[in-house]
Amino acid sequence: QVQLVESGGGSVQPGGSLRLSCTASGTFFSTNAMGWYRQAPGKGREFIAGITGGGVANYVDSMKGRFIISRDNAKNTVYLQINSLTPEDTATYYCHAMAPIAAKGGLGTQVTVSS
Repeated sequence: QVQLVESGGGSVQPGGSLRLSCTASGTFFSTNAMGWYRQAPGKGREFIAGITGGGVANYVDSMKGRFIISRDNAKNTVYLQINSLTPEDTATYYCHAMAPIAAKGGLGTQVTVSS
């Protein structure tokens, strides 16, 4: 059974940075593509970035530049670095297992950006 636990969110001021983490259980992780999504209040869940088991990253065009996805297979963890945060980044952030094993994230981690 795949379990994903997100952490690292918080309340930050505009212009700040955060690094989110997602730790996975199970032996699937190192060969599985992983992704980060977010869901703002009243909106649907949107894809931010994905990364293959070998570390090749891809991003939604609008997310390029401020978001950096990375992973540490030895720690079964995928990260999302977010820089230059704006209030529009306020959302719950989720990680997903994408392929070949697909699974949605857990409770997510809340990011709130305000002055």
